[in-house]
Amino acid sequence: MDLEILKKKLSSFRGEGGRVTKVSDELLLEILIAWENWTGSSRDFYSAIGSNHKKMARMIGKAKQLRRDGVVAPFQEIAIEGITDSVSPPAIPCDIELQEKGKIIRFRKVDLLVEYLKKVS
Repeated sequence: MDLEILKKKLSSFRGEGGRVTKVSDELLLEILIAWENWTGSSRDFYSAIGSNHKKMARMIGKAKQLRRDGVVAPFQEIAIEGITDSVSPPAIPCDIELQEKGKIIRFRKVDLLVEYLKKVS
């Protein structure tokens, strides 16, 4: 993920005094994923997202705890090879499980999952 986008998302949780509070679990996991994929120094990472090590240590620790507790990372798009018709791709039969509020919802087709997500959002 582009660190500028991550910085803007993080700035939406800044209060009037400039403190970052009540960061969503999804954003914490995004920060953790970006931090794990970062190849430079940690100081450069922190400054790129507009923070420092003192502020980020707690957020990264909380994100690691969320991951250990089984919280799912944000949706990441994957490419499926072999589909040639990009206008209306055929329905791909598969079993998809979505865990929401402690309940598991199963979908037989991707189209049904997409329709459900459109209605929910």
